[in-house]
Amino acid sequence: MENIYLDNNATTKVAPEVLEEMLPCLTGDYGNPSSIHRFGAKAGAKMKEARERVSAFLHCRESELVFTSCGTESNNLAIRGALEATPDKRHIVTTKVEHSSVLNVLHRMEKLGYALTILDVGEDGLLDLDNLRDALTSNTALVSIMHANNETGVLFPMEEIVNITKEHGVPLFVDAIQTVGKIPVDLSKLEIDLLAISGHKFHAPKGIGALYIRKGTRIRPMMLGGPQERNRRAGTENVAFIAGLARACELAEENFMRMETDVRRLRDKLEDGIAAAVPGAKRNGHKEKRLTNTSNFCFPVEGEAVLLMLDELGVYASSGSACASGALEPSHVLRAMNRSEKEALGAVRLTLSRCTTEKEIDFVLEKLPAIIEKLSAITPKVLPDFDLPDTKQAAE
Repeated sequence: MENIYLDNNATTKVAPEVLEEMLPCLTGDYGNPSSIHRFGAKAGAKMKEARERVSAFLHCRESELVFTSCGTESNNLAIRGALEATPDKRHIVTTKVEHSSVLNVLHRMEKLGYALTILDVGEDGLLDLDNLRDALTSNTALVSIMHANNETGVLFPMEEIVNITKEHGVPLFVDAIQTVGKIPVDLSKLEIDLLAISGHKFHAPKGIGALYIRKGTRIRPMMLGGPQERNRRAGTENVAFIAGLARACELAEENFMRMETDVRRLRDKLEDGIAAAVPGAKRNGHKEKRLTNTSNFCFPVEGEAVLLMLDELGVYASSGSACASGALEPSHVLRAMNRSEKEALGAVRLTLSRCTTEKEIDFVLEKLPAIIEKLSAITPKVLPDFDLPDTKQAAE
């Protein structure tokens, strides 16, 4: 079997329908949407229509959307833009398990004089909401919390988090890059101030993202130049990719039930099979409160070696965040969840999509236990912290 792709939290295959939507904008209607001639106006009309479709998907106003080049840009614009707009407040609250495109920005702001509170999570990856409540002060300028973790899939209780921040009058930024397109996100029901999305996480191309800016939220632009995106993000808009994002949103909505049922069933089959066949395998993250496509295990061998052997079989997975892969360092997410450094080095993330088939899962379950057994036999245990049973047992 060739090309079993189980790294869908890193990026996804562009859907054929998305590509079909994009091509006319690249080959025919390629005008600059800011130009006043009819060719430009046609591109502008296409972009306007796409904005309407994306805003309908998110249940927000069209004027509340800013198109960006990626999720990282959206995260940067949200954090830096919000903080620059409220210079009188100098305190930020976040968690230890945020993506590097959030944590690195926040650490930069810390160097610029902001006080930064980084909240712990439990061994299941969940946040203690009392700790969030206690961290907020009259000087807090922003709370930055992800909707779901990119490595473990653990979902944070966004309604409760919104209520806490609103009680204290603190703006809330949500990195929803792993949830939008996988589960419904209705911004008409959640009083989130800022929310980032990335198209390539749900079958749109790389190079397109968006930032939701709730009406009335103060923000300063990060990129300066022309008046595009209502003066909030300068630069000629990428009409073709915006159109692709709109189509990806529609396809995601059509497939939400499939993600909830079919993908969950395949994910659970994968996890149950691993738990039964691999002694000492430890599942990372809350069993229920996580994305239906995400599975993360610590194995009693080196995770990178597992990935290399899977790669030889045409199975593609990862050890964690795509932005950190190759770093040869234990995951900061798993370390925050009280996994030891050696346990974290044995981590493998397997993430499915609506394109994943049962035949692919069966192939992985056939091959993966033998890989772990072989690595255990030919190398010393790199993870002595594991308590390996004498018989096969279910994953914790």
